[in-house]
Amino acid sequence: MRAFPGQRLGFAGLLALLVLSLPALAATSPELDGLVEVKPKRMDEAYLLPGTDFRPYSAVLIDVPDVAFDKDWMRNMNETRSLSHRVSQEDAERIAAATRAGLVEMFQEEFRKAGYSIATAPGAGVLRLSPAIIRLYINAPDIMAPGRSQTYTIDAGEATLVLKARDSVSGALLGMAVDRREARGTGFVTWTNSVTNRSDFRRLFQQWAMICIKALDELKAASPVAAGPQAGD
Repeated sequence: MRAFPGQRLGFAGLLALLVLSLPALAATSPELDGLVEVKPKRMDEAYLLPGTDFRPYSAVLIDVPDVAFDKDWMRNMNETRSLSHRVSQEDAERIAAATRAGLVEMFQEEFRKAGYSIATAPGAGVLRLSPAIIRLYINAPDIMAPGRSQTYTIDAGEATLVLKARDSVSGALLGMAVDRREARGTGFVTWTNSVTNRSDFRRLFQQWAMICIKALDELKAASPVAAGPQAGD
């Protein structure tokens, strides 16, 4: 939900395996050579390498994600803000750093709880997950400025997860997928700040992690992955 100019309301399975391109461009990505499009249960798009056996993977190596804001985000945020309350590049970098740390922390926590080991280096039985967050849109960024005014939103914002999955030793790309979701809060108009934003996006990252774990478990049960469009269903 995008921000309304006259209000201070801001805008806000399968393994999460993906491309860094936008969903509409995924089908034409050269990285998809050899992969087959499948119909994911819980994500927007997914592609798998036919014949892949996911059963040996008992550990995951999670890369620090790339983070990219929606191209209009900073402009939209600053259109209705006074000069002293505008979002700066420093603010954006601080938010991006928190996003990177929060995603890795939540993925590691959920995979560990699900019984997977968290690897720190490539090795046998280690699946390498390379996430990226694109089109990140924070409805009400809580900037470090004096006399900050309160901002009220229904949801914290939205983001698109892009994730690639590779064998950590060979580097072979085993699958890709993409999923866009909103970071939802209480469902009511509430005061939004850095604490509530962080909490709402942590819940979103947790949801993505749980989807990935469920999908990986299903892929293991269905391994080796079939070559048809229903692979992994």
